[in-house]
Amino acid sequence: MTDAELSALLDRFLRLPAGTEVVEFKQPGKSFDFEQFGRYFSALSNEANLRGHGAAWLVLGANDEKEQGFPLSADPTSVTTFKEEIAAKVGSHLTLRQIYPLQMAEGKGILFFEIPPARLGIPTSWAGCHYTRNGEKLEELSFDKLETIRAQAHQRPFEEDIALGGQTSDQVLELLDCDEVFYLFELPVPTTRPSVLDRLQQERFVTRNDDHYDITNLGALLFARNMMAFPQLATKAIRVIFYAGSSRVKTVHDYTNSAGYALAFEGLAPYINSNLAGKHGAKKSRSSTAAPLYPELVLNELIANALIHQDFAVTSSSPTVEVFDNRIEISSPGRPLIDTDRFLDHTPRSRNKTLAGIMSRLSIGQERGSGIDKVVSECEEHRLPPPEFMVGENSTRAVLYSPQDFENMDQQDKIRACYQHASLKYVSDEVMTYHSLRERLNINKVDYPVAARIIADTIKAGFIRPCDPNNKSRKFAQYLPFWA
Repeated sequence: MTDAELSALLDRFLRLPAGTEVVEFKQPGKSFDFEQFGRYFSALSNEANLRGHGAAWLVLGANDEKEQGFPLSADPTSVTTFKEEIAAKVGSHLTLRQIYPLQMAEGKGILFFEIPPARLGIPTSWAGCHYTRNGEKLEELSFDKLETIRAQAHQRPFEEDIALGGQTSDQVLELLDCDEVFYLFELPVPTTRPSVLDRLQQERFVTRNDDHYDITNLGALLFARNMMAFPQLATKAIRVIFYAGSSRVKTVHDYTNSAGYALAFEGLAPYINSNLAGKHGAKKSRSSTAAPLYPELVLNELIANALIHQDFAVTSSSPTVEVFDNRIEISSPGRPLIDTDRFLDHTPRSRNKTLAGIMSRLSIGQERGSGIDKVVSECEEHRLPPPEFMVGENSTRAVLYSPQDFENMDQQDKIRACYQHASLKYVSDEVMTYHSLRERLNINKVDYPVAARIIADTIKAGFIRPCDPNNKSRKFAQYLPFWA
């Protein structure tokens, strides 16, 4: 890397939140010696694996207070020796990928240590111990994390399979939109082709194969200029279908976005909302300046979920958005790994951890599981009916309904709204009350028996329960979701 590239990288690192698990700042001194470096190597390597990062970084000579630089040695043999010493004490025989010096004034500088992720199935140890990060703390790797990495040995993730092998460097740059890789990751664009390809290898988008390169499924899924160029991924491109009316009888538009997910994602929600006004059968009262019928945040989160959590073993279908006059259905191949009734509160489980980690780094979807919370919250704020999550024979479907008066909602809609409202309150450290439900459903104060009846129906259906079963006052009663 050039000094300009390293300066840009340092600026990006300094803007990261404190305690980022894959970037660590240190100052040389008695409190940071070779053994301490080794423990951080283990921790950062393991976290890079768990989070789907192509590399972790230890930056020596800089910190959050902008104290930068220390005297640098100009001896190139010391770098090779240091790498060998690291490899000797790392259990999986990993070592530093590269050490980059950034020269500064008065003979001082900063060193960037690029640390590879732990190998699949092999947690990175130092002197026989495995380490991890917990915020800014260094800890022994927990049993859960240890087993998560070890379990990788028993399966080869779909993302790491080869989408297209034996490509020249020219072909790789033609098939993948490399400029967007660096733009979306907020990285400086390297000035040489080998540096570009090196970064693609670090992110596991390509692998080196003698004098050629193999493009992985991960690289093609995210950054293919055209997924149709990758035969086994041709059915995984995002499809958007507009129908006339509320059935699938008449198709108005059928559009497949064949770009990789990272390239296509940003424009999907605006494309859907912009076409709603002109679609045959759409409400004629909508104008080009009106607020979107469906909040873009809701569409983005549900589309991201469909992309990230799909089952790639289901080869006959693609992530699909179907737009009707009264709803939008977003379908994903494969059945979910958790109960749909627990989507809002449960930590997500993904078949595609590397894809999920990369898309989270690109701010596409919520790797840590707050996405459905946001969907339900936005639907409440915009007075939309509650979203519905359904499981088919080999698919998962999220349904967004267009605005509708309370009187037109059926009993199941009202029960679902009540349950989701109670769940959202609970995960927000609050509780549902008669008053909060009445506000959520826009029920007039004089119609208080209606809210009471919905609560009773939802209790009977087994979705909520009173906080205090002995409290006989409806006015001051509080309610929890059944799983709380």
